[in-house]
Amino acid sequence: MKTFVELYAKILNGITHVVGVLAGLLFLLPALTIFYEVVMRGIFNAPTEWSIEASIYCVLIAGFLGMPVAYAAEKHIKVDIIIGRFSAKKRCYMEILTSMIGIFFCAVFFLEALDMTILSFEINRTSPDTLRMPLWIPQMAMPVGIGLLLLQFVRTLLENGEKILNNDFTGGIN
Repeated sequence: MKTFVELYAKILNGITHVVGVLAGLLFLLPALTIFYEVVMRGIFNAPTEWSIEASIYCVLIAGFLGMPVAYAAEKHIKVDIIIGRFSAKKRCYMEILTSMIGIFFCAVFFLEALDMTILSFEINRTSPDTLRMPLWIPQMAMPVGIGLLLLQFVRTLLENGEKILNNDFTGGIN
């Protein structure tokens, strides 16, 4: 029978995977859009007015949606030169500390980003450029991405807490 932490991690990683695929597609879209712009401008002398703006939104959204994916895959920035010298138990405690700090900062960022997004929706704020994009749409990537990152920090906290409770410190220097 799976523990709560295992079930939580499985569900969260499934959601993160879906968000990662979406982020990947959003990174592909600007390439296609800019290719279209180059063809229209170079061959047909009919430049588009929307391609750069759409590309910027896609890259920004993909960046925020990609943060929890990078964290879950352990591709985020770490200071391995110091942490690598710790015993497995000390690394576990260090990960708990950094997870708590990450949860705090993500919670503050999440609340502020959500507040900004809701305000943009309520006052119908749009971009000043050609697309006149309702700004809450690209802004929504911030609370979604940061919220999922926060949940990934919670996952790390729970997994390391479980290691401490079970006194299971495999690997590393003892």
